Amino acid sequence: MLLTLVIFLPAIGALLLCLFPRSAAEGIKLFTFGFTIATFAVTAAMAIPATGLFEMGLVQMQQVFRYDWIPSFNINYHLGVDGISFALVILTTFIFVLSMWASWSITEHVKAYCILFLLLETGVLGVFLALDFILFYVFWEVMLLPMYFLIGVWGGPRKLYAAIKFFLYTLLGGVLMIIAILMLYFASDVRELTPVQLQAAHVISADLTGEALTEAVAALQAAEHPVHTFNLLAMQQIGQQTGQFDVLLFEGTFLEHTIQFYAFILLFIGFIIKVPSVPLHTWLPDAHVEAPTPISMILAGILLKLGGYGIIRICYPICPAAGYELMYWVCGIGVVSMIYGAFAAMAQRDFKRLVAYSSVSHMGYVVLGLGVWSAVQATGYNADYWALGMNGAMFQMIAHGISSAGMFFMVGVVYDRVHHRNLDEFGGLFARMPTYSGLAFGIFFAGLGLPGLCGFIGELLVTLSVWSFSKTLAVISAFTVILTAGYILWTLQRVYLGAEYKGPHGEALTPITPRELGIAAPILAFAILLGVYPWAALQYMEPSVTNTANVLAEWTKQNKPDVIEAVAAESPAHALASRMIEE
Repeated sequence: MLLTLVIFLPAIGALLLCLFPRSAAEGIKLFTFGFTIATFAVTAAMAIPATGLFEMGLVQMQQVFRYDWIPSFNINYHLGVDGISFALVILTTFIFVLSMWASWSITEHVKAYCILFLLLETGVLGVFLALDFILFYVFWEVMLLPMYFLIGVWGGPRKLYAAIKFFLYTLLGGVLMIIAILMLYFASDVRELTPVQLQAAHVISADLTGEALTEAVAALQAAEHPVHTFNLLAMQQIGQQTGQFDVLLFEGTFLEHTIQFYAFILLFIGFIIKVPSVPLHTWLPDAHVEAPTPISMILAGILLKLGGYGIIRICYPICPAAGYELMYWVCGIGVVSMIYGAFAAMAQRDFKRLVAYSSVSHMGYVVLGLGVWSAVQATGYNADYWALGMNGAMFQMIAHGISSAGMFFMVGVVYDRVHHRNLDEFGGLFARMPTYSGLAFGIFFAGLGLPGLCGFIGELLVTLSVWSFSKTLAVISAFTVILTAGYILWTLQRVYLGAEYKGPHGEALTPITPRELGIAAPILAFAILLGVYPWAALQYMEPSVTNTANVLAEWTKQNKPDVIEAVAAESPAHALASRMIEE
C-alpha cells in the first residue's frame, strides 16, 4: 500500500484543491507545495536504509502489491519498485517540489494550474511503479492531458501550436504502444511458465509453498484455453524463456517476422518519441519554448526519462530477440541524436531552444548506453561492458534530470525579468547578477559534463561501454563532448560575460531573489554531490540494472550461439574473455 500512497498522494491533493476558492491563489500554491513536499518525504524515507522500506542490493521487485482490477481480462492493479524505478521516483518527487516552488510566478488560473500539476505528478509516478501493462498505459495517457493544458493555457505566444504538436506526437506513441500491448497479450500464455517463474513474476503469490503452491500451479495449468497476461514481469519471463513471441507474422511475404520483432519496433518508436530521439524529436523544442518555466523543468527533468525507462523495463526484457537483431539500429539512433542535437543547439539564437536541443543530444547517450549489446560470443557473453553502459544510461537520466531542470530554471529567471531569450542581445549579466551567474555557471557546467559534476559520470560510463561494442561509435560519442563544450561555453560567453547587456528592460536585471536561490542552490548541490560521489545514486539502481544485463547475456548465450567463429577468433575482446574464463 506504500506505493499506492506515493502515487495517489498528489491526486488526493488535487481533489482537496477543488474545495478552495479560486481567489485564494497564495493558499492554493502553498497547499500544492506542501503536497509535493509530502510526496517527496515519503520517497525520501524509502531511501533511508534504517526504515526498511527499500532494501539496497536486492534485484527483485519490492513493495509488490497486486489486486484484481478487471479479472475477466486479467488486468490487475499491480505495483512494485526496484532499483531502476526507485531512482527515477526519487528524481520525480524532488523535481516536482522545485518546479512547484518555481510556479510562484504563475498568476492566472492558479487553482486549475495546481490541480493539473498534481495530477501530472500522479501520472508520472504511476508509470514508474506499474507492473501491469494496461495500468502502465493508463498512467502513461493520464500524463498527456495535464501536460497538454499546462502548455496550452499557461504557455507562450505559440502555446496552442506547441501543445497540439506535443499531444499528437505523444498520442501517436500511445497508439503504437497499445497495438504492441495487444499483440503481446494475445500471444502470451502463462501456463508454459514454471512455478519458479510464476512466483518471480507474481502471477502466483511468492508466499505460497508446498501443497498450496502445487495446487495454485495445477489450477492455472489446468485451464482449457490460453491464459493471457498483461503482467510485465510474466511477459519478461515469456519473452526470455519461451517461444511464444516468436510466432511469425505476414508469413510468406517480405514483411515476414516475429511478433516480438514488430512489438519491439512499435514500443521503441513510442518510447523514443518521449526520449526524444531523431527524427521524432521535433515536438520538443516547440514544447519547451512555449511552456512556462516550471513545466519546462518537469518536461526535461522527468518526462523525457519515461522513454528511457520504457526501453530498459519493457523493450529489451520482453523482446530480447528483436533487441539483439536491432542493436546497431538502436545505437545508431542514439549516436545520431547526440551529434544532431549538439549541432542544432550550436545554431540556436533562442536561449531556451538551445537548452531544448541540448536535451536531445544528452538523451542520445541514454539510448546508446542501453543499446550496446556487447554480451555476445565474441566476448564470451561477458555482460560487464553492457552493464556498464546500462548503468551509465541510468545515471545519465538522473544527471540530466537535475542539470536540465536547472538550466531551464536559470533561463526562466532571466526571462521573467527581461521577457526575451535572444542570445544576441544578452551580455554582461555576471556584473549585474553575480550570485545568479555563479549558480548558472555551475549548472551549465554540469550539463557540459565537467569532471566533478553529475553530467560527467554518465557520459564517461556510456563511452567506456561502447568501446567493446564499436570503437567507431565510441570515438563519435567522445567527440560529442567537444561539441557540447562548444555550445555551452559559447552560450556562457554571450549571456554572462562579454560586452554590456544590449537587450530591452535592462533595469529589470536585479539580483536573484531568496526563492530563486532556494531552487537553484539544491540543484547545483546535487549536481556536485553526484559528480564527486556517484555511488550515492548508483547504489540504489546498480544491482537491478546489472541483473537486467546479466539475464539478457544469459539469454544470448542460450539462444544466439551462432556468431561467426572467424569474427570471434579475430576479436581481441574474445581473446581476453577466453583467457579470463580459463583462469
